[in-house]
Amino acid sequence: MSLENDHQCRLFAIILGTNEIASAIAVQLARGGTCVVLSHDPDPPVIRRRMAFHDALFAGAAQVEDIVGERLDDIMQVLRAIRGDDSRRRQVIVSRLGLLDLLPIRRIDVLIDARLQKRRTKPDLRQLAGLTIGLGPGFSRSSNCDVAIETRPGRIGLVQRDDWTDAADRIASRLGELGAKRFVYSSFVGTWRTSVAIGTHVDKDLVLGHLSGVPVMAPRDGVLRGIIRDGTEVPSGVKLLEIDPRGVLSQWTGIDDRGQAIANATLSAILRGAAQPAGLVVEPEMSGNA
Repeated sequence: MSLENDHQCRLFAIILGTNEIASAIAVQLARGGTCVVLSHDPDPPVIRRRMAFHDALFAGAAQVEDIVGERLDDIMQVLRAIRGDDSRRRQVIVSRLGLLDLLPIRRIDVLIDARLQKRRTKPDLRQLAGLTIGLGPGFSRSSNCDVAIETRPGRIGLVQRDDWTDAADRIASRLGELGAKRFVYSSFVGTWRTSVAIGTHVDKDLVLGHLSGVPVMAPRDGVLRGIIRDGTEVPSGVKLLEIDPRGVLSQWTGIDDRGQAIANATLSAILRGAAQPAGLVVEPEMSGNA
């Protein structure tokens, strides 16, 4: 379905975040013809990088399924790109430019906060775009966005009326038979070093990297689903890596069920244009994995 405005110009969407959820939404919107800019935020670090456009910030380009993300960090480059020809319709822009840098470019039709900063106070996005959407904990139509979208597995969808999205509960969703035990978290601030590629089959206790010289080992056998990029400065308490225990069902590229469900809910909100002020209808539940 085409996402064009009344003047037959491409919709302009800014997505805050370069993680796999932000990227799944960007893919969905780009396929519909929307001009998308993903604005990088370092908090939290991205681990599922083969499912995201994040590495375009370092390599200049990255691909998720059939959509290419191109890094542009100059305002004039971004402006030329969003005014570009149809050849860019299946591309997205990935940038280190922040929201304040991007605001002057042109009117923002859709602004989406997909950073999933679970424990941070959320800014009020309203009035910054034609439609503002907040994903995950800390969002409500009554406080900081036009549309709030729940991202918790089993509850993914548009939040009714002025209710808040569920608060973070520190309980990891399950992937196969594992919950939090498939992750390794940083126990202190440090520099992360690794040479292991995502998609590698690993054995329990294999050293996968070092945090300021301290070895970090695989918590179990499986496939390396995600890992923070080499050379990243990491805070304490963030995910360093993830192991997929599902064997032949393991996935570390493309868009997974959870990302697709959140992208579908986001697209639904945009197509509705928040047209039901009394309360948005919750989408059917779609399960996935965090």
